[in-house]
Amino acid sequence: MQLAGMTSRPGCVHVVGAGLAGLSAAVALADRGVRVVLSEAARQAGGRCRSYHDGQLGMVIDNGNHLVLSGNPAVGRYLRAIGAEDRIMGPATAAFPFFDVAARRTWTLRPNDGLLPWWILDAKRRVPATRPSDYLAIASLIRRHPGRRIDEVLPCRGVLWEKFLRPLLVSVLNTPPEDASADLAGAVMRETFAKGGRSIQPRVATPSLAAAFVDPALQHLARSGADVRLGRRLAALKLKDGKVAGLAFADGEEELGPHDRIILAVPPWTAQELLPGLVAPDAFCAIVNAHFKSVPPAGTPLITGLIGGTAEWVFAFDDRLSVTVSAADRLIDTDTQALADLLWQDVAAVHDLPRTTPPCRIVKEKRATFAATPAQEVRRPASATRWSNLFLAGDWTATGLPATIEGALRSGERAAALVSS
Repeated sequence: MQLAGMTSRPGCVHVVGAGLAGLSAAVALADRGVRVVLSEAARQAGGRCRSYHDGQLGMVIDNGNHLVLSGNPAVGRYLRAIGAEDRIMGPATAAFPFFDVAARRTWTLRPNDGLLPWWILDAKRRVPATRPSDYLAIASLIRRHPGRRIDEVLPCRGVLWEKFLRPLLVSVLNTPPEDASADLAGAVMRETFAKGGRSIQPRVATPSLAAAFVDPALQHLARSGADVRLGRRLAALKLKDGKVAGLAFADGEEELGPHDRIILAVPPWTAQELLPGLVAPDAFCAIVNAHFKSVPPAGTPLITGLIGGTAEWVFAFDDRLSVTVSAADRLIDTDTQALADLLWQDVAAVHDLPRTTPPCRIVKEKRATFAATPAQEVRRPASATRWSNLFLAGDWTATGLPATIEGALRSGERAAALVSS
């Protein structure tokens, strides 16, 4: 029976949330010929991976700087599916330039391509002032350590820690690494450095996050006949007899047919509002990004790691220089201009530029990702729920990875697979 004012879409999958998890699920389902309705509360898709024209700078910028790696399998599958493989760029080999702020010294980490990590035997390829034996720490981290913090697995001191592992792990986990989950850190290391240099070539979206990950997906969905509805907020789920019986959107309600399914790909706090009793991450860490209207000097590397600075990475785009500060809760309340001046000192030092701060846009995300601690890891729910036609997607679900683009895309694939099973 159809209720007055409601519509029914038998055999339809409603994907709620058009961040990368929701887009991944929608693309996977549409490619299988499933009827998809993708609803997003915001007026643009992409979630935290969004781009927009900034009037202050007079250019398109991303809300944040996101790095993926050549060996990220879900990233590769997703970009191939939406025809956007050419929208990410990076060096042809695994090379990671670093700048030591205190020592005013530049050096480059160069892992070799093969599985056998002979690069640690070459002083010109490894971190300066480290010994090959120091890298046993990475081997320790690669093993599984459920429920343990990194500081319970590694000593968290020494040259390798300060000049490589700590800045790498704080970026990957967006959590002070001493407090973070060793299991999540190990999962990343098993999928990257343990597989050799071919898997860890850095890649950045070009010319923007939206151009690489969002716009081609929306175009692909349109060609596939999916119904994409932006600016459509889900206010409530109608739960009955162990199923979702209807969806109450701000613009009206929809009754679900017996074969309809729902993938909820929203932030964890939104999911908890919609689903009483849902256990999900409830502690979060901030990220601060700064975009400077300054054309990089000729020959500037795509990314440069910072040792001893406020930021961890400096990104060089065609028309701007950008920095990212992970686990940045300490900076959230800092005055915007003071923060821009502070971060520009890092950029100026790295690239030998004038110290006067150019026009800048600061982007603060207070709840950028869940805190990647053992306590929060156990709160991550599976994709399947106790409601038979409802599934979850998002980098905060139990992907086995930290909150990354790779994890978000995998969660969408997983939810789509469960819907289709």
